[in-house]
Amino acid sequence: MISKSQELEERMMETVAGLMCVAARTAPKARGVDNLVILTVKAREKDQLVEEMRRIAKSSGAQFFERDALCVEKASLVLLLGQKVQPLGVPACGYCGFDNCAENVKNKGLCAISIGDLGIAVGSAVSTASSHHVDNRVMFSIGKAALNLDLFEEDVKVAYGIPLSVSGKNPFYDRT
Repeated sequence: MISKSQELEERMMETVAGLMCVAARTAPKARGVDNLVILTVKAREKDQLVEEMRRIAKSSGAQFFERDALCVEKASLVLLLGQKVQPLGVPACGYCGFDNCAENVKNKGLCAISIGDLGIAVGSAVSTASSHHVDNRVMFSIGKAALNLDLFEEDVKVAYGIPLSVSGKNPFYDRT
């Protein structure tokens, strides 16, 4: 039996995405509270992300959404990490800009500690991709498009996307 490298690379991309999910899930979380939601998208759903990113670019004038959409087109799949942001009741924190969690909730604020947990999970995920030599880049623009499309189907308030690629040159850097 002969397997071509492209077939193997596509299969391994799924494996690495799974390992990234494990790394993100097991990343440290404040007070042990896990509000992380993880998805992978490819094919039609990935195309929907690209379309939404282009729509945002046109409607907002933020052209980096268009630039990032071109990157997502080149990706085999995209890992989405979102956070159900909820105040964690950390005493004397105030990182959210409010005196306490009750004030945060009253003013519909976002818990900085909870959002920080998302950042740690993202870092663990991309470290895993890099360890396996899979090209990747963290993109706010993908997360925004995913939130607009309600892909998470949960109360996710903050999200990032990580496109993945195996090719001769990383398509996510040296962007114009």
